[in-house]
Amino acid sequence: MHGVGQIVRLNWPFYAAAGTVVFAAELGIARLPISPLARLFLHTMTIPVIVWIVGSLAASWIVYDRSRLSRWEWIADVLKSRPRTWVNLHAGFDESTPAVRRLFAPSDGRVFDIFDPVEMSEPSIGRARRVCRPAIEAEVVDFRALPVTGESIDAAFLLLSAHELRSEAARGALFGELGRVLSPAGRVIVAEHLRDCANFAAFGPGFLHFLSRRTWVRCFTDARFVIDREFSITPFVRVFVLRRSV
Repeated sequence: MHGVGQIVRLNWPFYAAAGTVVFAAELGIARLPISPLARLFLHTMTIPVIVWIVGSLAASWIVYDRSRLSRWEWIADVLKSRPRTWVNLHAGFDESTPAVRRLFAPSDGRVFDIFDPVEMSEPSIGRARRVCRPAIEAEVVDFRALPVTGESIDAAFLLLSAHELRSEAARGALFGELGRVLSPAGRVIVAEHLRDCANFAAFGPGFLHFLSRRTWVRCFTDARFVIDREFSITPFVRVFVLRRSV
């Protein structure tokens, strides 16, 4: 199972709760002894919840089932050269490593699981780790001290995973480490949903789980990275290609 099916599987408590709220509200409104106009007004109050349920599923389908994001070939297109060494960092849910290995074979690649139960508090992460076995086993590492020598990595990938570090200090520690291990000509690729209008329209209050572009830019700048290239894959996912500042 992948794409929108995987989204529902990992976030079913949210969809179940939202559906229950809408059903109970509609049932209660239908039984109220009020005028048709008042009943119509109350019905309109459940519309945003319905729109966000449907919208989140539609956006997830566009991003993960229909767009080029999850085909991953775009990663090779944005790198200036084929990396000899690379790391793919995730929090236990990894669908990209098999494709990355195919793209850059026979390069030397490593996969790091940077999950930290203190810093990563989202319930869906715990469910993903329980039910989704990665195709390729990862090395469990401390994101504050990556087991890599300095300036030895040509490419590092954070594909929809960096936002799981909820504190600014944690994100700063990770990107500080990436700055240490990245080679002078190396690149870091970060793909993320943003806390912006498009994701609010699609996910409603759920967009607060994402971070704003301003927050990401501040994180990159503080870790002495420069945005080498930036583009969108669908209106909902932004990709940053970073290099070390001179």
